[in-house]
Amino acid sequence: MISYTFVRFSSECRGILRVSPNSPLKTTFIRKPWNGAVFSTSKFVQTEKEHKTKFVKSTLAERLVNGSPKEMQPYLKLIRMDRPIGTWLLFWPCGWSVTLAAPAGSFPDIGMLGLMLAGSFVMRGAGCTINDMWDKKIDQQVERTKDRPLASNQITTLNAWVFLGAQLSVGLLILLQLNWYSILLGASSLGLVVSYPLMKRVTYWPQLVLGLTFNWGALIGYSAIQGYCDWSVCLPLYAAGVAWTLVYDTIYAHQDKYDDAVVGVKSTALRFGESTSKWLMGFSLITATGFTIAGINADQSWPYYMAVLATNAHLIYQISTLKINDRESCAKLFKSNRDIGAVLFLGCVLGTWCQ
Repeated sequence: MISYTFVRFSSECRGILRVSPNSPLKTTFIRKPWNGAVFSTSKFVQTEKEHKTKFVKSTLAERLVNGSPKEMQPYLKLIRMDRPIGTWLLFWPCGWSVTLAAPAGSFPDIGMLGLMLAGSFVMRGAGCTINDMWDKKIDQQVERTKDRPLASNQITTLNAWVFLGAQLSVGLLILLQLNWYSILLGASSLGLVVSYPLMKRVTYWPQLVLGLTFNWGALIGYSAIQGYCDWSVCLPLYAAGVAWTLVYDTIYAHQDKYDDAVVGVKSTALRFGESTSKWLMGFSLITATGFTIAGINADQSWPYYMAVLATNAHLIYQISTLKINDRESCAKLFKSNRDIGAVLFLGCVLGTWCQ
């Protein structure tokens, strides 16, 4: 007959049933502490990334790219067609300049604005292609960029060169629609376009070079209308745009600062660190000052200065709410700079019309 021994360890514990040594059943049933392991079927498990993606509404640009033929999608993503924010940031300095060059009491040349917008789209795409060709190996090591078409080998380097040649050809055709002064001025910016991707390897100020590149339109737009640059207007406008770019692209760079530090890429985000807000406040002051001087020299009226106040207030809001260690916050604030450009453009239009 099998005998059992009942053992009570404490008043809270009911005990365990242990088989007697004389019994052939020698298994002891002991409750082991939970080791933290979770067993589940993968089809019912959803990652945090999948959870967020499921509820994020796609933009019109993303739907256009995802709805295009499969063979075209890598090339459309290479030029960031699904993320048009870069095109707008490149276009706004052109739009401001074209508007400030318009005759007093009139609206800007719609045809010229359309030409500038087309050129911004094409050259922004070409810049992205050049950037991704230079940074292919770096992009493969950065979480946010590892799925880019070149980094993920969806496009070969040879095909990227051919595609770049096509983009630059279209860009040249657009540039040739302008006067010779503007053509030479536009061609002189190619050195900046090509060298910018290299700057992050040699200096902590690649955002400054990006600013010099992205705001070249502040010079071209004015010369395209007037046939020359009024430097008393164009230089302050250009300087304001460069400082503005330092603000928004430093915010953007904070998204990748940890990966950048690992792979050896430099940026103002790493240079400024915890002092980022102080630096950005200084750049915002330069931005507001440059816009104001440009407006005074262009004989702008009150709507323009109201727009300058609004843009400066928005910059202060960005800096005061910036969380440099929160990628989502940085991305949201970066994208809001499209609205800053639009507000100032509207101010330029109304300010010129009210002169």
